[in-house]
Amino acid sequence: MATTCAPLGAAEANERIRAFMAARAGRPLWADEQAEYEQLLAQWAAAVLACPTP
Repeated sequence: MATTCAPLGAAEANERIRAFMAARAGRPLWADEQAEYEQLLAQWAAAVLACPTP
């Protein structure tokens, strides 16, 4: 069975991270924001690992 690769998943997660950080204007993250950022980062990492580049 072949694994389905969705490269847009990584791109979408990356865009969410960029928007999240841009909304905070470079200030340090609060504890709840740090947790949300880490969730976004985990989503991005999972998408990248699911679809490695050749």
